[in-house]
Amino acid sequence: MSDEDLFAEEMAGVTPLGRDARVRLVKERLSQDQREGRRRAAEGEEAIVNPLADEGIAPLDAWYILEFKRPGIQNGVYRKLRLGHYQLDARLDLHRFGIKQAREEVFSFISEASHLGLRTLLIVHGKGHSKANGDKTAVLKGYVNQWLRELEAVQAFHSAQPQHGGTGAVYVLLRKSAEQKRENRLKYLKGRVQD
Repeated sequence: MSDEDLFAEEMAGVTPLGRDARVRLVKERLSQDQREGRRRAAEGEEAIVNPLADEGIAPLDAWYILEFKRPGIQNGVYRKLRLGHYQLDARLDLHRFGIKQAREEVFSFISEASHLGLRTLLIVHGKGHSKANGDKTAVLKGYVNQWLRELEAVQAFHSAQPQHGGTGAVYVLLRKSAEQKRENRLKYLKGRVQD
């Protein structure tokens, strides 16, 4: 008996599965960010979509101190950042920016700085409009506080020292690039015996 005959004998009592009716898919309208991401993906570029929220974040008090540190950041590194002891590699001033424009600027600033291997940044967001009754009016400050927490490249941030803008600005510490990590390993391995 051939393989074909054996197969036909085994399949003698089998009935084919039925097919479901075909469903027509309706494409949804894509936002500008989604269209741009698809265009870049089609051209072979990495798709970059801005994940930052642009509404629904509460304003902060003008004198509120922004502070954030991801797990794994050494206390000494964070203290030096907080005290403004690191050299600032780049600065972004958001005065007179609307929320949507500031959102784009912060995202592109952090992305570009991370790509260039910069480590310490200063973002000036301002203190908001001053009011005698003490209302929380630092709208942009509240957004910057939230945005920096959402970006993976940001390892820590803290309100700046008075000479750099005080509570109207924030120091930002970015994640080290792979090249910077490699250089640090080589720097601290000098003089040690390698296995």
